[in-house]
Amino acid sequence: MSDTVFRRDLVAIIPSLRAFARGLCGNRDLADDLTQEALTKAWAARQSFQPGTNFRAWMFRILRNHFYTTATVARRFVAYDPDSPAHVMTTPPTQGGERTLADLQRGLATLPAEQREALVLLESGLQWDEIADVMGCPLGTVKSRITRGRQALKRYMDGPPEAAPASPARALRHAVPAGT
Repeated sequence: MSDTVFRRDLVAIIPSLRAFARGLCGNRDLADDLTQEALTKAWAARQSFQPGTNFRAWMFRILRNHFYTTATVARRFVAYDPDSPAHVMTTPPTQGGERTLADLQRGLATLPAEQREALVLLESGLQWDEIADVMGCPLGTVKSRITRGRQALKRYMDGPPEAAPASPARALRHAVPAGT
């Protein structure tokens, strides 16, 4: 693959990589940094890319591996932020759409990493078999993770189930002593 073609394919995949990175880390600035690092690594390793193989899966795997490497290192450090929400009073947004998006992001954060990653890859436009390639697992596992992730996210977004009102006959049975 020539450098010109490789560069064209690299530029075309940037929006999808940014969306995937944002889904993984939930932070726009960190997502941009992850995307930039993945692009840099891909450019440096462009000679190792095998033409005819799935370029998107190759790029998503580079970004995913870099994210997990960064997360492993970051777990050992704690940053002090004097402007953190614990020190600053804020007012929540009043618009419903922002609230729903924030709820969705919080819901994604509650999912196990494998389910969240599979859902984000699916929403990034990858096909199920491509997701299996990126995640390095069988297609059936990907389908299961996506299904369980969707169900858990729906439960999170819908909230706890409300207690069903008792039927009048059932309420009457419990209110009237037997034999009267």
